[in-house]
Order: sequence, then C-alpha cells, then structure tokens
Amino acid sequence: MRKLLKIAAILLLTSSMFIACTSAPIHNVKTKVDSPKSSSATYRAIRSAGKSLGWKINQIKPGVAQGKLYLREHIAVVRINYSKYSYSIKYVKSTNLKYNAANKTIHKNYNGWIQNLDKAINARL
Repeated sequence: MRKLLKIAAILLLTSSMFIACTSAPIHNVKTKVDSPKSSSATYRAIRSAGKSLGWKINQIKPGVAQGKLYLREHIAVVRINYSKYSYSIKYVKSTNLKYNAANKTIHKNYNGWIQNLDKAINARL
C-alpha cells in the first residue's frame, strides 16, 4: 500500500510539473522603429508580416490593428498599436491556450508566435 501511495505521489508531482511547463508569462512587445517612414508604412509591414505567418490583421482605426491567429483549435487575438516611431503587440484574448488571468500566464507556444510576428515585422521595417 505504501509503495502504491509513493508511486501515486510521484506521478502527481511529475504531472503537475509537466502542466506548469506548458504555461509561461504573457509576452507583450513594445518596439521602436529604427528608421521611421510613416504610420501607413508601419501598418503595411505589420499586415505583410502577419499574413506571412498566418495572422489575419485588420486595421481597427488609424494607429490600431487587431491580429487573429487560428491554429487548429487554438485562437489568439492581439491588439497592435503602431505609429511611424513604434509598435506594440498586446494580448487581448484566446481560446484553448490555457490563459490564466490571475497569473497572467498562457500556453508557451503563444509567446513563440508573438516573437515570430515581432521578428517578421522588424524584418519588413
């Protein structure tokens, strides 16, 4: 019986460690544009970068865009504020990404998607 309890405790500890490893603090981006051109050029770079990575980018109003990424059963939605001098990418909502509002954590893959979007935008600017 003790051996069974010991095995159960080890499995519980191992599984909780595995679950914790799939979440990470939400990564928001704030980037300065090195060689500013115009706000519309920044938006075009954002839209092009997003499209290349499967994001649907729509302008909400001048200086504000929304990005949506649909991957299998996962959905990520971000708000992208931009000007000719900078842009930021902030988490808005998600589906099936283990978002925890209290801890401000999300599935670790989300952060990779945001980092890839940031790099693609930078490459176009």
